[in-house]
Amino acid sequence: MGSRPVTVNDILDGHVGLDLECLDRVYLNAYVPNLQVGGQVVSFLTAHLGFPIPSPAIFDQIGGRFRRAVVRFARDNEIPVVGFGKGDRKIDVMGPYLEAAAAGGVSKVAAIGVAQEYARVFTATGRDDGKGGAPWFCFAKTDRRVTCYYFYLWDEDFGPAFVKVCCYFPYPMKIWVNGHEWAKRQAAKAGIAFTALSNGFATCTDPVALQAICDRLGPGVIRVFAERWWARLPLPLTDADRAAGYWWEVSMRQVEVSRTIVFDAPRHGRAFFEALIGDNLDLGRPDSVEILFGRKVTAATPGTFATRVITRGVDVTVNAYYKHSRIKQYLKDGRALRVETVVNDTADLGVKRRLEHLDVLQARARDVNRRLVDTERVGQGCVLASPAFERVARPTVQDGRRAPALRFGDPRVMALVGALTIGVNVVAGFTNRSLRAQVSALLGVDYTMGQASYDLRRLRLKGLIARLERSNTYVLTPDGIRVAVFYTKVHDRLLRPLLSADRPPAPLPVRQALRALDRAVDDYVNNARMAA
Repeated sequence: MGSRPVTVNDILDGHVGLDLECLDRVYLNAYVPNLQVGGQVVSFLTAHLGFPIPSPAIFDQIGGRFRRAVVRFARDNEIPVVGFGKGDRKIDVMGPYLEAAAAGGVSKVAAIGVAQEYARVFTATGRDDGKGGAPWFCFAKTDRRVTCYYFYLWDEDFGPAFVKVCCYFPYPMKIWVNGHEWAKRQAAKAGIAFTALSNGFATCTDPVALQAICDRLGPGVIRVFAERWWARLPLPLTDADRAAGYWWEVSMRQVEVSRTIVFDAPRHGRAFFEALIGDNLDLGRPDSVEILFGRKVTAATPGTFATRVITRGVDVTVNAYYKHSRIKQYLKDGRALRVETVVNDTADLGVKRRLEHLDVLQARARDVNRRLVDTERVGQGCVLASPAFERVARPTVQDGRRAPALRFGDPRVMALVGALTIGVNVVAGFTNRSLRAQVSALLGVDYTMGQASYDLRRLRLKGLIARLERSNTYVLTPDGIRVAVFYTKVHDRLLRPLLSADRPPAPLPVRQALRALDRAVDDYVNNARMAA
C-alpha cells in the first residue's frame, strides 16, 4: 500500500511559518496633465512662457538647460554617470553603485544612467499663411528616440529605487519603488526583528505588526517619496512652471501585489508545488492534463488568455494570464510560495489609473491572490456532503423562485462546470459572453446567449455564483468553486476512466488488473468445463 499523496491543504494547514500580503514592485508613470494635447503646448509656450511664436526650438532650449543641470548636479555631488549599452540589464549595471550607497545608510543618488530610448513626445509641423507672415506650428505626439536619465537612488525609507526623466517635451517620467524593501526598513525602525528572504521576509518576531506595516503602504507614502526626490533632483520644469499648473501627476503603470507563504522547511515548498501542478492545472480541460498555451476567450477579448507553466532547471513558475495582467506563482528561494497579481492595466480590475486609486487596486489584487489559493485548497478538498449535493442536483425553490437542477453527468452541465473551473474565471470572474465561448469549446456545439442566461440564473439561485455590483461580471462563491471542482474531478478523473476500463484513458494498472481478471474468469470457466 502506498502512502497517501501530499495535498495542498496538508502543506498550508500544517507547515506555514509566515503568511504576508504586501505590495511588491510598483512602476509608475509621471506626466503633466496640462501638456497632453497640441493646444496646451501652444498655450504653455505663448501664454505661460511669453514667446510670440510657439516654436519647437524652445524645446531644445529647455532640454539643453536640463542636460547642463544634470551634468552640474553629478559633478557637484560626485555622482557616477553611466551609459547603458544595448541589451544591458540596468539593475545589474547599477547594482554595485546601489550597494555602495546602501553602506552609507543615508538617502543619496547612487548613480545616473544615460540611455537612448523611445518615448512618447511632441513633434512639430510648420505651416505659414502663404503671405510671408510669421511661421506657425502645430504639435502632435509621436514615438521618438530621445535621451533619458535614470537617477538610481538609495532612499532611507524605500531602499533601492529610480526616477527616470525624459529629456524631451513634455518630459514624461517613470518611477520605480519596491514595497517589500520599504516594509523592511519600517520594520527595522519599529524594532521588529526579521530575516530576509531575498525580496521579502522569511521569518518575523511579530507577524501581525509586520502585516500592519505592509497595509500602510499606499498612495500617500509613495507621493511623499516622489515629492522628496523632485525637490532634490534637477528637473526640466521649474517652480514657476509648477505655480502656473504645469507639474507632474502620477499614475500606475505596473503594480505587483504579492502574498508570500513561507513554509517551515524547504521540502514542504517542493511538496506543495508538486501537488499544485499535479492536481489543479488541468481542471476545466477534460481532454488534456497539459497546460494550454494561448487559448482565447473570444475573438473580441484583448490580450492573452492562457495558463502556462515555465520550468527552468528545478524552478517552476505558473502564470495565469488575463487580458493585460497575470497571476504568477513560484517557489521563492526554495521555501516559500509567492503568489503575485501583476497588474499591467488597472482597467483589468476595474480601477482608474491615477495613484490615488492604489488602495482600491491593492485590495482587489489581494482578493485575486486569495481566490487563487482558495481554489487550490478546494481542488484537493472538494467532497460534497449529501445535502449539498442534493441541493445542487435537484430542483429547489429559493425565495419563491424555482431553481432548476444541475444534474451530474448532463453534457451541458459538465461543460458548464468545466468552464467555471478554468483558473482565470475563478480569480478574475467571467461574463455571459466569455462563458459562452468556453462552454461551446468544451461542449463541441454552439452554446447560445439564451442558454447561458438560463444557466447563470440557476447558478445564482443555487448560491454558486454572485454578480459584482454595477457590472456584468460574475464570480464563483466558495460553494460554487467546491461544486464545480467536485463535478469536474469525479466525472473526468473517476467515471470517464472507469467506464472505459479496458482502454485509455483508464490508468494502466486498472487495464492490467482487468486483463488479469478476464484471464482468471476464463480459466475458472474452463476448469468447470462450461466453455462454449
